[in-house]
Amino acid sequence: MSLFHAVHGQGQPLVLLHGWAMHAGIFAPLVDALVADFQVHLVDLPGHGRSADAGVPLALDAAVDAVAAQVPARAIWLGWSLGGLVALQAAVKHPGAVRGLVMLAASPRFVRGDDWPTGMDPSVFRGFGSELGRDYRGTLDRFLMLEAQGSDHVRDELRLLRSEVFAHGEPGADALREGLRLLEESDLRANLPELAMPSLWLAGRRDRLVSPAAMQAAAGLAPDARFHEVRHGGHAPFLTHADAVAGALRDFAKDCPP
Repeated sequence: MSLFHAVHGQGQPLVLLHGWAMHAGIFAPLVDALVADFQVHLVDLPGHGRSADAGVPLALDAAVDAVAAQVPARAIWLGWSLGGLVALQAAVKHPGAVRGLVMLAASPRFVRGDDWPTGMDPSVFRGFGSELGRDYRGTLDRFLMLEAQGSDHVRDELRLLRSEVFAHGEPGADALREGLRLLEESDLRANLPELAMPSLWLAGRRDRLVSPAAMQAAAGLAPDARFHEVRHGGHAPFLTHADAVAGALRDFAKDCPP
């Protein structure tokens, strides 16, 4: 089966890939701000939302190939959080198909290491994984609260996240564990110096999950990269600062080759 894929607007193609436990519907505020300038392609990742029964494993190469088979070539790919790993892998694996790469509150390595001090404590991801079996909904809600922390509109963001997480059914526990494993184990930093397209690293200054410092460090490893902060944004700045995110995307798209 194919992944869920919806298209809105007209213009240059832009692929939006969501984060862990979510689905493409979470991008609604951003889509509204973009459809006048972009043809927005919304995709639910394997095991999530309307792709829950697509039969595609939540592994980077499998997800990249499934998305690439359904969206136009020469699109800008934007990945938020977990979706950033998929977008970055697409840029590495299919460089001719990715016109520009946008990492939105996303990092090539999410966890801390000796040579990556700004990552998250890996025990956070392990803890969420072990708690899923005991308290599925409570574990998801704690993750949503972590995503909303830091934003100057924390209550609004948390309300929006909570309203969307189960809007298209419950994400499967197996897919959620696979996603947490990707967040804990993936390290794509070695590929950054060889990126063949421009990249935008778009951070929320108050993000408590993905440090803006980590994103700035990652941008420094890529050859044609720019770093931009949403001043009052948290981990999901597109929810309450959609115009700021859309403006940064429009500026970035002008400098991407056709």
